[in-house]
Order: sequence, then C-alpha cells, then structure tokens
Amino acid sequence: MNWKKAIPLAVILLMLVISSCTLQRTQGHIDEPKNEEVKEESEMRLLIGETEVPVTWERNASVSALQAMCPITIQMSKYGGFEQVGPIGRSIVRNDEQTDTDYGDIVLYSGNQVVIFYGSNSWSYTRLGHVDLSQQELSALLGGGDVRITLE
Repeated sequence: MNWKKAIPLAVILLMLVISSCTLQRTQGHIDEPKNEEVKEESEMRLLIGETEVPVTWERNASVSALQAMCPITIQMSKYGGFEQVGPIGRSIVRNDEQTDTDYGDIVLYSGNQVVIFYGSNSWSYTRLGHVDLSQQELSALLGGGDVRITLE
C-alpha cells in the first residue's frame, strides 16, 4: 500500500473512532438518572377539618411510614402565628435537615409531630410534602385556631 494513501486513511479512521467515542459518552450522560428527590402525587389524602386539600407528597421513608399509619386523625395546635403542629402518636423514621419552610410545606418535626406551615420558618425538619393551595387559602384553613387533620 502506498504511504501517501495510508496516512490520510489512518487519520480519517482515527477521527471516526474518536468522534464515535464522544457520541457514546454524550448519549450515556443524557440517559443517566439524576439523584434529585422526586415529588409525586400519592394515594394518601389530607383533610383539614372536613376539607380535602391537594398535596404533593415527597417520596421518602418518612412519608411511607406515615402512610402505613393511615387512617390517622391528628389534633393540631396553632403555634407562632405561622404553623399548625400536632403529635402523630409515635416516632417514625426521619432525615432532618436544616431548611427554610414556606406556606404549604408539610414537615416532620422531632420524628413524632406533623407541622403544616401557612407562614415561613427555618429549622431542622424532614420534608413530607406540600399543600398545593394559595397562602390565603391556607391561612383561612389554618390561621383561625386549632384544627384537626386526617390522613387517609
């Protein structure tokens, strides 16, 4: 074979091999799952008093443990003018992290209390979900005094 023809052919083949490796890496990178916490609609329902409210629940062990306790009714107490808190009757698995909360957030506090915010706060909690209502709607349901919630 002629060297003048072999060298350009080798260069072209090398470029094809390199470009196909890069293409495979890029495609593999696109297909990799992300390690983000995924939120989803769950079968668990939340009633505040007699009103069912839409909730997007976290997908974590605490929500699973809470769901296993259903149906459960919790007497909530107004606290600090921005949250309702109530005991669930026992401790469940938790993964507390320092976090800022906002209206609608549902968290687990100390492993044995559910908190629903209609204002904001910053503390160490395990996130359970989020009530998908406006701040005005939540304040109307939670801000007037102690309430009863039911998880089913």
